[in-house]
Amino acid sequence: MKHVLGASLILFSGAAMAQVDPGVRGGAPGAGQPVAGANAAFFAEAKARFSKTDGVADGLGPRFNSDSCVSCHSQPATGGTSPASNPQFVAAHAAGAQNSIPSFITATGPAREARFQSDGGVHDLFVITGRTDAPGCHIAQPDFSDLGKISFRIPTPTFGLGLISNTPDATLEADAAALSEQRAALHIAGHFGHERGSLEANDFDHSANDGTITRFGWKAQNKSPTIFAGEAYNVEMGVTNELFPNEREADPNCQFNNLPEDFINTDATQLTGVMSDVTAFGLFMTLLAAPTPAPDNSSIINGRQLFNSIGCAACHIPQHTTAPSSIATGLNDVTYTPYSDFQLHDMGQTLADGIAQGEASGSEFRTAPLWGIGQRIFFLHDGRTTDLLAAIKAHDSPQSEAHDVNSNFNELTGAQQQDILNFLRAL
Repeated sequence: MKHVLGASLILFSGAAMAQVDPGVRGGAPGAGQPVAGANAAFFAEAKARFSKTDGVADGLGPRFNSDSCVSCHSQPATGGTSPASNPQFVAAHAAGAQNSIPSFITATGPAREARFQSDGGVHDLFVITGRTDAPGCHIAQPDFSDLGKISFRIPTPTFGLGLISNTPDATLEADAAALSEQRAALHIAGHFGHERGSLEANDFDHSANDGTITRFGWKAQNKSPTIFAGEAYNVEMGVTNELFPNEREADPNCQFNNLPEDFINTDATQLTGVMSDVTAFGLFMTLLAAPTPAPDNSSIINGRQLFNSIGCAACHIPQHTTAPSSIATGLNDVTYTPYSDFQLHDMGQTLADGIAQGEASGSEFRTAPLWGIGQRIFFLHDGRTTDLLAAIKAHDSPQSEAHDVNSNFNELTGAQQQDILNFLRAL
């Protein structure tokens, strides 16, 4: 893993550093602040809820992957993605829990969730057995020994989600359609996911709900930051809530609370106290500003031009514009730069995880937004690499929609490839 102090990574030219990922951009985090016009009191309360550690009395478990939102969403600031030191090592043994650490969880690796390919669902890594606040609970961890039948996901950054959710479907469709000729020449297809089934991520039944574009999660399976939060609270931490009110573990000896465990508090005397945790989490992610890129230099400018010219921007669309917002001025008619079309694309067998979810097949993924990538440590849906160049090359396989673009990248000189890497690490 490479870490670079300050902004020195962008001072090197492609000729001087051929085909080397400059590493995680140092300096102050370019993210974690609220959008302009956000209500300061509500943002502070929402951030505090996002950062708190839950115990069993708060609803943790009976099965869980971690005990706090911020534990997995903290790089480079609260709301981000997996940090360098894996928080799951601490959560696994908190309060006397007796969990074993699966082989795919390492101290310096990414926080991960595990999905069994047999059912596509998340099988939580840890249980509350042995915790001092869970007397009488004796459930066992799942068997994670057959790694060939497990797919992994790492946390997605949550910066700028309010901008994404406030972008009209028609805008996303028009922005993709404007590139139709280039995409056709590059054999890029892509399609949007739509909200058609129930709120349950693995309960897609093709029934007609509102039919609008889904845009959050690795498979674009969630419609909004609040739904994204409700699912994660239940699936990743085991906390039942008003969107996902049922326990995922039926053992009565491990049930310690009334349901749902998270709910709107109508007895609160302060407005911020009325919010449920899920409401607060959704509000926090909605009000998080977009990541701030590093200043331009000649290498970054050239890398941006090459990124566009070889076809990367055909899927990683640089800009979209939001609708008018009733939430904050910073979300109101704003042009922002996520570098994503939010569509699903077939990435071929090199990246396929075998999990069909929503309208995504086992080899399809939402185009990952690239903003903030300069300060991320782990890449791709499963966190298999810390090397940005390796992540680019993993997009290539004969079945991948990125195959032609990857071929264009391979035909560049080493200096040109370095400029693209420098550009990406500046985002």
